[in-house]
Amino acid sequence: MSDSALRTSPSPSGLRAFVARIEDRTPQGRDRALDALRALAILGVVAGHWLVTAVVTDSGSLRVTSPLRSLPQLAPVSWAFQMLAIFFLVGGLVGAKGYRSARAAGIGYGPWLLGRLGRLFRPVAVVSAVWAVAAVVMLASGVALEDVRALVRLVVAPMWFLLVFAGLTAATPLVARLHPAWPLAAVVAADLVRFGPGGPGWLWWVNVAAGWLVPYCLGAAWARGALRSRATGWTLLAGGGAGAVALVVWGGYPATMVGVPGAPVSNLDPPSLAAVAFGLAQCGAALLLLGPLRRLLRRPAAWAAVAVANLAAMTIFLWHQTAMIAVTELGLLASRALPGSLRGDALPGLHTAPDGLGWVAARLAWLPVFALALLVCCAAFHTYERRRAR
Repeated sequence: MSDSALRTSPSPSGLRAFVARIEDRTPQGRDRALDALRALAILGVVAGHWLVTAVVTDSGSLRVTSPLRSLPQLAPVSWAFQMLAIFFLVGGLVGAKGYRSARAAGIGYGPWLLGRLGRLFRPVAVVSAVWAVAAVVMLASGVALEDVRALVRLVVAPMWFLLVFAGLTAATPLVARLHPAWPLAAVVAADLVRFGPGGPGWLWWVNVAAGWLVPYCLGAAWARGALRSRATGWTLLAGGGAGAVALVVWGGYPATMVGVPGAPVSNLDPPSLAAVAFGLAQCGAALLLLGPLRRLLRRPAAWAAVAVANLAAMTIFLWHQTAMIAVTELGLLASRALPGSLRGDALPGLHTAPDGLGWVAARLAWLPVFALALLVCCAAFHTYERRRAR
């Protein structure tokens, strides 16, 4: 769908016309469920980061930690919000179909690849430039180097998967017909060696590519006409889910499906066999959800929400940590500006250590504020995501 329908923000009285305009400008035959899966994956990552990342003020300095360190019972939260496998599944499908269509239209590999990657890296360049300037300003104003580094890392660290996705997109002509069993076997072999006695640490690079190549190849197979039956979805869901649980319970893998600061082993950096098995289960769930999603998205209002999220997906992803940091810093300034006995340096759920369920309840109350700050970021920087090259 073109973003021309979103060039003006709808007023409350014009919301119905806004929804109708999106409906009218959506191409016939577009599989809206794919857009819903992509939006679900991005929003899941955003919500997960906001829930499991804490910027704590400690003796005048900042440190980044996670409630998963002191509250391991929250591990199922990471299972609910870590949805990157779905993003790579849809990416493999769209990439394989797009390359095939480009070849049929006489478009070469170079122009096709530039078109695919342009939307990824234009907004990345903008957020990188903004934070480069912000880092210089903070250092010049006396902010400690370690504090600046911690904040910049919060923003930059989530971008790693974009580099992996760009690499897999570039390799689409080579991997479009690769069976997912091959990269899965590479992950199994790499984990057996790197977690074995004297295993070389450099083997984690294998899983960075192979781990995400599994759902990407599943998406490419989907583009070829495979994965059409519900039996395939149930097999992936049951087999991947059972495998992930078994690897956590008996294989010694961490229970969380995201990285935890200070943890000796991460399921996500690089993706472990447990994370890949969990990703297979997610892919199966995504296939089973296609029918219900397609029926739901026949409703114009539901489709409008999904369309808006997709048109700003990269902006949402790239700026969500900035939104959280902005609220955190503004909250710190506001708390210090309060009069008398009300003055403090820490607001619960925002600056305090995530060491109890009270922090979780307070953090949930801050999520709407984070979302509001993210809307401001989207309004300011969304244009760089949608701008077309001449």
